Amino acid sequence: MSNKISTNLTPKEIVSFLDKYVIGQGNAKKTIAVALRNRYRRMQLSEDLQRDVMPKNILMIGSTGVGKTEIARRLAIMMSLPFIKIEASKYTEVGFVGRDVESMIRDLAANALQIVREEQNELNKEKIAIYIENKIIEKLLPPLPAGASEQKQSDYENSFAKMQKKFEEGKLDHLKIEIDMPSPTIEVAGGGNMPPEMASVQESIIKVIGGLNKKGKKKEVTVKEAKTILAVEASEELFDEEKLKDLAIKKIEEGGLVFIDEIDKIAVPANSNSRQDPSKEGVQRDLLPIVEGSNVQTRIGMVKTDHILFIAAGAFHLTKPSDLIPELQGRFPLRVELDSLDAEALYRILTEPKNSLVMQYKALLGVEKVELVFEEDALRSIAQYSAIANEKTEDIGARRLHTIMEKIVEEISFDADEHAGEKIVIDKALIDSKLEKLVDSEDVTRYIL
Repeated sequence: MSNKISTNLTPKEIVSFLDKYVIGQGNAKKTIAVALRNRYRRMQLSEDLQRDVMPKNILMIGSTGVGKTEIARRLAIMMSLPFIKIEASKYTEVGFVGRDVESMIRDLAANALQIVREEQNELNKEKIAIYIENKIIEKLLPPLPAGASEQKQSDYENSFAKMQKKFEEGKLDHLKIEIDMPSPTIEVAGGGNMPPEMASVQESIIKVIGGLNKKGKKKEVTVKEAKTILAVEASEELFDEEKLKDLAIKKIEEGGLVFIDEIDKIAVPANSNSRQDPSKEGVQRDLLPIVEGSNVQTRIGMVKTDHILFIAAGAFHLTKPSDLIPELQGRFPLRVELDSLDAEALYRILTEPKNSLVMQYKALLGVEKVELVFEEDALRSIAQYSAIANEKTEDIGARRLHTIMEKIVEEISFDADEHAGEKIVIDKALIDSKLEKLVDSEDVTRYIL
């Protein structure tokens, strides 16, 4: 639980937390921080007022690779919120073949159930550990039959206590025991795109089959392996599935976060005569009731979308936010434009974030006992070349750093086994020799970087 942060942070604390992972984009961070804080504020109000305080959905406008998704994703992970990132362009209007927009809420429900299950496992660690311990020791030391004498019961309790001590010290890990394997999960056809009525019928059939085949086949495993296998069984035995579903629904309705990427791809320019894709406007109309607030049937029950926070994002190179249908525009009242990344911002992205790209490469080559050292001039040069490549071709933001870094360390990485125990210094001269010719020619930049 230590990697989670509190759900009642102030906007300043949320921004400060995001600064560790996302460089710049102060306006976007502030907007999201206030939207998340408003959720906490709403939950402190009377029930009557809570119903009327609607979330202020956000529309982020900015090129690819400037941090739109990263801001939302980081917050969702750290605050343990049900989160789903979807591409608007993947959906089709009802009546066309493809995924309908309601499936995003069904996917969000599956994500929420997983989060709740993990939280309950964490809260009940001790109960689960006791369940596993008892199960394993009973396999090694079968319980006495009913009616055993007091002497035998006393001897059994002493043996059990000794076995517990050995179990805790890991001295039983090598022993083999026979356990019932979990029954194989039956894959659900159609994924999250199946009509709710059909899904519930399928769910019922799976429950019946699951009931007939409650336990999987028996298998002989070591005690160490059994600890992991029995953790799943302990979770199923100790928690009421219906209660978990109720908790998951509550978590979605109070804290769900849906990130709709590429929303500009379903906008239809006002001057467009093309009817090439008639479903674009249809997808917007299907999206509208979900963003406005409606009930969606999922496998965990009926989910109300009224208070889910929707963050839409798009580059809007070929279209404008005003090309979306007016009703949908009105449902994203907060607009925030993200800045393009210049050489200085790219340098900061390369060096400042927790687990930055430079740290990642150092750690990866450290596995091969190679010490990688980047000189300051070299890092500045990488950022400069990335900025030039973004100007000359499509601006792909910070993702350009990945391409350029890979180009620089490619040979070192390939021959890493020959350099074990060595210190390799990456200086400006090496960067220039690798990239100067590539960046000078626009055609080569377009294809290679």
